[in-house]
Amino acid sequence: MSLPDPSDLSFRRFRRLRRTEGLRRLVRETRLSADDFIYPLFITYGRGVRRPVPSMPGIDQISVDQLPAEVEDLRRHGIGAVLLFGIPETKDAVASGAYDEHGVVQEAVRAIKAVDRDLVVITDVCNCEYTDHGHCGILIDGEVANDPTLELLARTAVSQAAAGADAVAPSDMMDGRVKVIRRALDEAGFTQTPIISYAAKYASAFYGPFRDAAESTPSFGDRRSHQMDPGNRREALAEIATDIEEGADAIIVKPALPYLDVVAEARARFDVPVLAYNVSGEYSMLKAAALNGWIDERRAVLEALTAIKRAGAGAIITYHAKEAARWLAEEAGVPSAVRVAEPGD
Repeated sequence: MSLPDPSDLSFRRFRRLRRTEGLRRLVRETRLSADDFIYPLFITYGRGVRRPVPSMPGIDQISVDQLPAEVEDLRRHGIGAVLLFGIPETKDAVASGAYDEHGVVQEAVRAIKAVDRDLVVITDVCNCEYTDHGHCGILIDGEVANDPTLELLARTAVSQAAAGADAVAPSDMMDGRVKVIRRALDEAGFTQTPIISYAAKYASAFYGPFRDAAESTPSFGDRRSHQMDPGNRREALAEIATDIEEGADAIIVKPALPYLDVVAEARARFDVPVLAYNVSGEYSMLKAAALNGWIDERRAVLEALTAIKRAGAGAIITYHAKEAARWLAEEAGVPSAVRVAEPGD
């Protein structure tokens, strides 16, 4: 087999720009930074609580009094936004803990804002963590009733905005929720509070570890009556369009990695910020593989997050946020004086 003639210009030598790390960095099309990340927090009742989630290595349930230290840690990592989920002390059929003025999420918002006014606090608006049956709304004859649930969601969003949330994020997948929440916020005087809607939330097998962390596993059945069928892409785009028409300021696609086609098409079609949720199952799979020595965790995590951003996500909700921020700082050659501390430093 003859080798190419060096003077032959009939093919392009793409490898020239891949030869060194400096060249690769120079022409890189998609770049990650800590500014891309939103870090989820699971807030529970009590004091002095930092309870590891067994199915999510490195992730804890924490009580409100632990938040000042957590905020400082996020500052050191350069992470500017969090998404809050609550685990109440008691649950009931009407999710009263979700809209309690002194609920765990409401108190968490106040605690964060007391120590860092600039950290963006997004609050999850749903009922599943607060109901004694684990479903996302009011049950009638064993089914989640759409319209009666809307009032609970609106009350929750208003109570979170009143506590100081920067944005509310309805994740329930009830029809009409964005319109009802927008009206309720406006009537309560929170006209400037944005709604970041989980517009395309699929009924996914990748949520299992989250349900451990949020203690939100349904006591019977599943959520396929209201979360989207994994086979549907056009429906996701219709859901997104509807939520934007109803007043959503930004949208979320969840999960991220199995639905990058939806992320990409949403980015191409809609002129609002598109976020993607790198969910618990995606996180735990990489963690488990890394702990078994099957993959290079650092490379795999950064590759996965880069793929999500490359698909079109303007921000990524991810449990990898802290370690990814640390790795990116190291790759950028941050001087030791301002380097993000390693665990145990």
